[in-house]
Amino acid sequence: ANNQNFVVAFWHGSMAIGWYLHRNINCSALVSKSKDGDVLAHILKKWNYKIVRGSSHIGGNDALVMLLDLINDKYSLAITPDGPTGPIHKMKAGAVITAKKGNAPLILAGIGCDRKIVFKSWDKFELPLPFSNVFVKYSDVITIEQNLSYDETSNMILQCEEMLNKLQKEAIESC
Repeated sequence: ANNQNFVVAFWHGSMAIGWYLHRNINCSALVSKSKDGDVLAHILKKWNYKIVRGSSHIGGNDALVMLLDLINDKYSLAITPDGPTGPIHKMKAGAVITAKKGNAPLILAGIGCDRKIVFKSWDKFELPLPFSNVFVKYSDVITIEQNLSYDETSNMILQCEEMLNKLQKEAIESC
């Protein structure tokens, strides 16, 4: 994505690696308004992310407007489409809707890591250990047509979910 802003989506449990990989590239991030979100927002600011607070549950429409403004200002967006509360590996609409309304390409990123601590959280959060092998499997660029109907958009979300799960499986198997 040379000098082109984009939306990149990776699963919530892989966010430690996902956020780290996409730091320092003129990227924005959607972070929940929770206490956990406060910690994440602090870390992401250190990694030069432009932070938008909100989620599918709280402040979603306001957050979408802010994200679209940032996309218009040539920021990319890194997002965890099953966050902030799951269910695990079930894609919510945010990534697809933002790419569609912002006329930005969508890229899905499956992330695998061979040495990690896996937390007993809803997302099975993975904290990579030092000297881990990390493998990221990116999708081809996905263009979300702006004139898709509600049903076509819902179908696109399901297709992207299936594709991201496939990429995640391939990335894990490649480690």
